[in-house]
This record gives sequence, C-alpha cells and structure tokens, in this order.
Amino acid sequence: MAETEMNPEHGSKLIVYRGWLDPGKHVWSPFVIKLEARLRFAGIPYVTEAGSTRTGPKGKIPYIECRGLRPSENSSGFQDRPPIDATLGDSTLIIKRLVEWDVLPDINRKISPASRAQDLAIRALLEDKLYFYHTWERWVENYYPMRDHILSALPHPMRVLVGLIIYRNTTKTLHGQGTSRYTADEIRAFRREIWEGINDLLKSSRAKASSDTPFWVLQEKHPSEADTTLFGFIVSVLVCKACPESRSLVKGFPIILEYAERIHDTYFPDYLKWDKSE
Repeated sequence: MAETEMNPEHGSKLIVYRGWLDPGKHVWSPFVIKLEARLRFAGIPYVTEAGSTRTGPKGKIPYIECRGLRPSENSSGFQDRPPIDATLGDSTLIIKRLVEWDVLPDINRKISPASRAQDLAIRALLEDKLYFYHTWERWVENYYPMRDHILSALPHPMRVLVGLIIYRNTTKTLHGQGTSRYTADEIRAFRREIWEGINDLLKSSRAKASSDTPFWVLQEKHPSEADTTLFGFIVSVLVCKACPESRSLVKGFPIILEYAERIHDTYFPDYLKWDKSE
C-alpha cells in the first residue's frame, strides 16, 4: 500500500515524508507511525520519502505533500471539487485537514461525546506527557545511539556538531517543559504508570475481541484517533534502539504487544515487524 499512487490515472499522489527512507520498515518517530496508521485505516494509498526538518512546513517530521489529490468519491460534489495541491506539517493538523477535505473519513464522528473526550485524553496523555519521558530517555540517557541514528546521513565531524546543537535544544525544552526537573527514577515511575494504565484499558478491549482481528482502545468496533496515536507510540518504542528501558517495559505487557501485532498484521503486512527476541 505504501508504495502505490493514489488515483494514478490522474497522476495524483500523496507523499509522506518520514525523516528516513527505510522502505518497508517502521521508523522511530511515533508521529510518523501514527500518520501512516491513519492513512491505512482508511485505505488511502501513499508513497514515502525521507524529507527533512529543514524543508518541512512546521520544521519537523512528518509532513506530507499533496499533488493533485482528490476527495473521496463518497464525498458530496466529488466531481466538481478541484484537485488538492498542498504541503502540510504536524501529524494532528495533517489528519484534521485531510478530514476537512474529505480525503479521510472522520472516524470519531460516530462515537459518543464521552468517548470523544476519552479519546482526546488518551492522545494528550501520550503526546503531551509520555512523549517527553521518551525524549528524555532517548536524548539524555541514550544520546549516542539516538544521535547516530537521527544524523546517520551526516559525516562524523558534522554529526558531532549538529548532535550537540540538538542535545542542547532538547535539554532546554525538557527543562522548560518540566521533565528534566525530575529524577531518573521519578521519570521511570511516570512512564510505567502510563503504560500500566494503557494496559488496563486494553484488557477490557481484548476481553471483547474475537479471533485475530484488531481490537480498539475505546472498545468500539472500529478505530478512533486514539488508536492511531497509541499504535504509533507502541511501535516506536519496539523499533527504537535508543529507548531500551521503555522497550523492555512495553514487552512486559502481553496485551499491549498483541494489540500492536494485530494492527500491524492487518494494516502493515508489507512492513517488517519488530524483533521479538530483543
């Protein structure tokens, strides 16, 4: 799916810039995985490119480029609507805009207001709390593997210089945001608490699941926006070599692993799965 063009008869295309090429593999960014999952849940074809934070509209990964993109054929006035040419940044804003343009369906439209609030809370917990705990683990505790992966395209002298700049900016952000004001043991406890809460949510969902089909965090029959974020964060931990403690922690929750594996097997059969033995 990831390497096929959308509406090829019209030459239209949706390009996802992921920061790395790595065809057929999940990348280390939870937000890239989140965006790819959102597209695949809707059956939207796309192609992947590396791109760069220097060229992204928000200065970060992921971002997308739409070339002659067409709204869904199920949308009103499909035939009369002009093709879309645009470059968009930030995974949340990308998804919102594609929903507004009727390229993606609004998967949260049919769930209750209470479920939408819970969906929002789960996304905020992961993106506004857990993300910074993971960033601290990657850039402070495991600086060298993180630097060498992120900057693998640069020669060593330049990698050292740019790595120091990123490190200083990241630690400054973590201090201002508050994460680096905690001790290492406190951050570990916060991470564990979040994953234990996620595991408890998924236990209830798993109890209602049947066969080997995916089950969803809000116990709905279809995914919500929270599932795209949660899948992104789980897989990011499992494939990233710069967060060994988080990877070991997540692998200690069989239901979390089963949740991610079922989604991967259903929607990413062309992608290499994470190594279970590590």
